Amino acid sequence: MSQWPVHGVITGPIVLIGFGSIGRGVLPLIERHFKFDKSRFTVIDPEDKDRHLLDERGIAFIKEAVRPDNFVDLLKPLLTKGGGQPFIVNLSVDVSSTAIMRLAHEVGALYVDTVAEPWVGFYTDTRLTLSERSNYALREGVLDLRRALGKGPTAISCCGANPGMVSWFVKRALLNVAVDCGIDAGSPVTREDWARLAQKTGIKGIHIAERDTQRAKSPKPMGVFVNTWSVEGFISEGLQPAELGWGTHEKHLPPEGKRHPFGPDCAIYLMRPGAGTRVRSWTPTAQAQHGWLITHNEAISIADYLTLREAGEVVYRPTCHYAYRPADDAVLSLDEMAGAQWQAQARSHILDENEIVDGIDELGVLLYGHARNAYWYGSQLSIEETRRIAPYQNATGLQVTSAVLAGMVWALENPEAGIVEADEVDFRRCLEVQSPYLGPIIGKYTDWTPLKDRAILFPEDIDAEDPWQFKNVIVR
Repeated sequence: MSQWPVHGVITGPIVLIGFGSIGRGVLPLIERHFKFDKSRFTVIDPEDKDRHLLDERGIAFIKEAVRPDNFVDLLKPLLTKGGGQPFIVNLSVDVSSTAIMRLAHEVGALYVDTVAEPWVGFYTDTRLTLSERSNYALREGVLDLRRALGKGPTAISCCGANPGMVSWFVKRALLNVAVDCGIDAGSPVTREDWARLAQKTGIKGIHIAERDTQRAKSPKPMGVFVNTWSVEGFISEGLQPAELGWGTHEKHLPPEGKRHPFGPDCAIYLMRPGAGTRVRSWTPTAQAQHGWLITHNEAISIADYLTLREAGEVVYRPTCHYAYRPADDAVLSLDEMAGAQWQAQARSHILDENEIVDGIDELGVLLYGHARNAYWYGSQLSIEETRRIAPYQNATGLQVTSAVLAGMVWALENPEAGIVEADEVDFRRCLEVQSPYLGPIIGKYTDWTPLKDRAILFPEDIDAEDPWQFKNVIVR
């Protein structure tokens, strides 16, 4: 695009917390699509390896870790100086999302993040139960804050590629499947409308099905965790318990499956880490594959959003979980870390756009169990397309940064929505903003199921009557 559209004006200061691979990638998108005062733009990060990108633009940089004991003194003066409505873009790790949201509410700032993040130490705090240090619990913390604060400046929780963009894909895919199955989709607006449509269409479950085929020029060295996005973020979520939204069609709670004693009871967790839990899934390029059941907020929020209640009782809910096959270097890195008793490698590296030879990040949603079996809908963004349209990031990063952009646009256009999840924003508007950065967006039906072509070489406990039972999906 020779003329990038300007989507809005940010009238107050911008504070970008975190300048890793995603922070670096979102910078040029903010510059392209918003009018703002560059002298009131501040980036905060404990590392300064990419500071030159800010220095050459005249954007202020603070080399500092945002901590429980300093975040108010550090952020509040930046957000309250000079008038206008501030905007916080939180792309950090180890910085509490709820703490920053509360501050944003206090000073009247708009806010967006890509994950419900806790303060450092949360994931390894043995004083907490596995349930208490789950993504389910982190989401409940955000929802508790929403209930406490009520309406106010818009804060969008978990608005990256996944969680975030995939919730918008679910709605688009659900409408497509309904039409293709001859079902009158109507014009769903409310949560109940969408849940009734999913039930009517026969959706048993949803995989956030991703395959990253980006290849590096040089092979992964031993002792280095290599990834196409945040290594720290991937390891922290990979070592959390595997989690999934738990559907009403499921007949068999996994032997290691546990329910949470609080909240809406829309999800379960397993007594093992997501990085040690594989599941059967499908994407158009690789087709049948094994992915990892890494815990993600969207597995819980989508299942909860599509829950249908009648007379206070749950009558329908789809199973929902992530099924992630990362880049080959990351697969090797995970295996190496597992062999070291889950001790992370001493060194880490994120592949930038210049180190990758070729490949795509194929990220979408697989809606299954309906009359046409299964339908994948999503983005097939290549590294070549990424280099052409946006600097400082690979294909994985651009799917995230463009979703942050879409969330920022929606927040500016809807500035008094309070705390919302990505499932609750206008999916059409967000995809309209984001689509120029996603490469081909396709929908594809498949006859694949977790039991298709499955050679039972050893005794297996399967459910032959319903191939879409989770006990058939998980890899034992």
